Amino acid sequence: MLIKKAIAFLFLFLFSLPIVAKSSLVDGVRIWSAPDHSRLVFDVDGPIKYNTFRLGKPERLVIDFKNAKLRGKLAKPADNDLFIEDLRFAKRNKSDFRVVLDLKNKSKPKTFVLEPSQQYKYRLVIDLEGIGTPAGANKAAKAVSTKKQSVKAKQHSVSPKKQAVVAKKTTSKKIAKSVKDRNQLRDIVVAIDAGHGGDDPGASGPTGLKEKAVVMKIARKLHALLKKEKGFKPVLTRQGDYYIGLRNRMKIARKHKADLFVSIHADAFKDRRVRGASVYVLSSRGASSEAARWLADKENAADLVGGVKLEDKDDMLASVLLDLSQTATRQASMVVADSVYKQLKRNGKTHGRRVQKAGFMVLKSPDVPSLLVETAFISNPSEERNLKSTSYQKKMAKAMMMGIKNYFLQSPPPGSWLATVAPKKHTIVSGETLSEIAQQYRVSLTTLRRTNGIKGNHLRVGQVLTIPRS
Repeated sequence: MLIKKAIAFLFLFLFSLPIVAKSSLVDGVRIWSAPDHSRLVFDVDGPIKYNTFRLGKPERLVIDFKNAKLRGKLAKPADNDLFIEDLRFAKRNKSDFRVVLDLKNKSKPKTFVLEPSQQYKYRLVIDLEGIGTPAGANKAAKAVSTKKQSVKAKQHSVSPKKQAVVAKKTTSKKIAKSVKDRNQLRDIVVAIDAGHGGDDPGASGPTGLKEKAVVMKIARKLHALLKKEKGFKPVLTRQGDYYIGLRNRMKIARKHKADLFVSIHADAFKDRRVRGASVYVLSSRGASSEAARWLADKENAADLVGGVKLEDKDDMLASVLLDLSQTATRQASMVVADSVYKQLKRNGKTHGRRVQKAGFMVLKSPDVPSLLVETAFISNPSEERNLKSTSYQKKMAKAMMMGIKNYFLQSPPPGSWLATVAPKKHTIVSGETLSEIAQQYRVSLTTLRRTNGIKGNHLRVGQVLTIPRS
């Protein structure tokens, strides 16, 4: 009886003790600087309580961590970081600590917690985006304004006769520039998207090669190759090691009025024997889900579909316009993807017998033909070695460039320089003869035969001839 009472007393004593919650551990912070935002990632060992608020004059962002300890050092921002000047740390109330960000200009913070995934534990993510014009841009704007005022003052000090001469020359230059702009043929814009980046490394190889790093190298090589091709203008969706949201990648391509969007990745699978490059386009299910989203948001969306706004159209018309745009875009995507796939197949092993379809977010732009290239399986030891090789990276970039170039030689956009030099096509109809077609396009019969590999004069209805330049 005495033993039972002693046990009961012990339980009551233990339950009466104050319960001390375990402190969260923060393993430092990583900072990623992008052209339009900065991202801070705090690595923590579990769910964490925190609070953020802004202070002005000077601009600061304060992050208070509740019942937490800092383990490790806080990284310092890069000198060229658009938003963060410096980062400070201080303990508070014995159990808490505070991080203060000294900011270069006003910014709008977005905070969220990510749960564990792959090699990462819990993470507190803080994205800083601009409010108004960045400080550096303000200085540049002031400098330009001062220069303009100086020029105006100088003009006012000139005699009326000289002012008239200057005005006449300026007008002549404007007219000449206007005529030149109208006659200028545009380049074909190719948006090159290196997958992942920043806090999103993508897949990793057996020896630790990160997908985000190798696809950036291949993307830059493709950019360099296309830049050398007359009539092409390549743009990179990301210039360095930082993360861009999937929809923002689409927006960047559309902002540059891209004729094609190419997303570059490196595949991975649990079976390390799987290997080979592959090419993807958007699946019909992915297109349907995106169409539903665009139609649901059409009242608020400022986005365009094939150059036409949806927000002022009724549901039926908006649906038809979107369907027409998506159908044309998906058809073009399939043709250019097939052209790239054929070039990759010449280089070595491909995974799958043809272009594959999937619902990848980055392929969902309704009015920009898009494809995703998996350059190799980074999970395969031999292919990881290939991906590390500069020669293999160049080979993959060249295959993609040739596939893209061949497609646009066959289907150059109207108004582009390539449209003026690309060979014309002629589809045979009933009653036509080879000599008549040669006369029509003012080319020799011999050249027409040689270009199309024709012996004799036999033609078939529906046959497509390539017309050489005369």
